[in-house]
Amino acid sequence: MRRLVLQTQTTLDGFMAGPGGEMDWMTFPWTDDVGTYIDGIMAPVDTIVLGRHLAEGFIPHWAAEPADEPKESVDWMNRTPRVVVSRTLTTSPWENATVVDSLDAVRALKEAEGGDLIAYGGGELVRSLLAEGLVDDAHLFLNPTAIGTGMPVFPQGTRTRLRTVGATTFACGITALHLQPARD
Repeated sequence: MRRLVLQTQTTLDGFMAGPGGEMDWMTFPWTDDVGTYIDGIMAPVDTIVLGRHLAEGFIPHWAAEPADEPKESVDWMNRTPRVVVSRTLTTSPWENATVVDSLDAVRALKEAEGGDLIAYGGGELVRSLLAEGLVDDAHLFLNPTAIGTGMPVFPQGTRTRLRTVGATTFACGITALHLQPARD
């Protein structure tokens, strides 16, 4: 069975974005040690899973081949098949992206042959994947900032039990927590 890996930036108080989607709290520039860590996460991945809202910015960003990103990352992001989970889209407006309408399709992807799946978000998708127990590994990149309110990583009103597999602090001040579900 394929593994579903979650990789997301978060504030110390557990938000993926501010109340209006702001991400100005992120710690930049990233240092080389962050890139090495992310390369390790991405190595077994052969499919990217995105929510529609994130896909609308994510896919065009990488398709534009941003000069401030390493060429290898740009190429990987553009050639890796993407699955966009959406209740409103029926077809994909993007190259190399398939639209699915439910988490059942994500479950089916996990059961199919292939490498790991990686989910970057958005918020609603991340919370749904966590609530449904579909995430096998979570890599939360904790930025040393608290914003008080915003888009939470974890579903509110739901207890999510995780166990810490590892914690890595990077030169830029970010700490990556590698977590897995605490399955009893």
